[in-house]
Amino acid sequence: MHHETPPLKAWLLLGLLALIWGSSFLLIKKGLLAFSPDQLAAIRIASAGFVLLPFILQRVKTVRARHWLKLISVGLVGSFIPAFLFAFAQTELPSGVTGVLNTFTPLATLIIGVVLFHQRAVAQQWIGVLIGLVGTTLLVTASASGAFEFNRYALLIIAATICYGLNLNLIKHHIHDLSALTITGVSLFLVAPPALAYLLFATPFTSQLATPEQWFSLSAILILGVVGTAMALVIFNTVVKMTDTTFTSSVTYLIPIVALVLGIIDGEPFFIQQALGLGAILGGVWIANKRKRQPFNTQR
Repeated sequence: MHHETPPLKAWLLLGLLALIWGSSFLLIKKGLLAFSPDQLAAIRIASAGFVLLPFILQRVKTVRARHWLKLISVGLVGSFIPAFLFAFAQTELPSGVTGVLNTFTPLATLIIGVVLFHQRAVAQQWIGVLIGLVGTTLLVTASASGAFEFNRYALLIIAATICYGLNLNLIKHHIHDLSALTITGVSLFLVAPPALAYLLFATPFTSQLATPEQWFSLSAILILGVVGTAMALVIFNTVVKMTDTTFTSSVTYLIPIVALVLGIIDGEPFFIQQALGLGAILGGVWIANKRKRQPFNTQR
């Protein structure tokens, strides 16, 4: 439908989206300076869910009874669980590496689509997945000495990308009759109240706002939730309408670069294995998503 060159506005919005999502890993790092991982995740989800409320008040009318359980699943798998996984992982992982590992999401989406949802795939896509797995392995085992040292916290990020992959397939195959904003807004709002209740009643959050450092960390997390989720979603939907999903998905290649650069500026180390891992994952994603091809049927 969109064969013309994307307008300048679309490129600028894509760059803004890459900056917002690419900086989210550094914001997690700053949030963890004063709050525990579970508190960070709860603040992030609560702020994102409630700030989208004005956008979904009219859209809730399009939600049918058959949608609610699926939307709760999307809220849990697409936002709630990954938020906790990322927060706990970044207690032991640099933000730049986390940003690169997050790039495994398109490959996880493809694997889950084929294995669980009987999607069709081509050999070229599997080659991309294998190259991406090699890159992921390099990142998981990167160390200052150059030796391979397994970091189990990286598995939390891989688990989060699997959650994202499952979420995208759930939306594609089971909730395709609702708009992207309705799905994201309603699903986030469904998990926001339990996140807020946990934060207020199960953690000492209210007594932790006494120092400038704590307010700084809270600001970082609120930016993460409000800008990194709500505003980014609106931008993403705008770019999709202006161009197409293929153009918009190219943000996948920009996010890890932004995350790595910000991490290095913030004093994080950068190893040769990380550069090789980044190159392999991005190469794998590019190969797996190249078009146009004639798929063979993997349906069983």
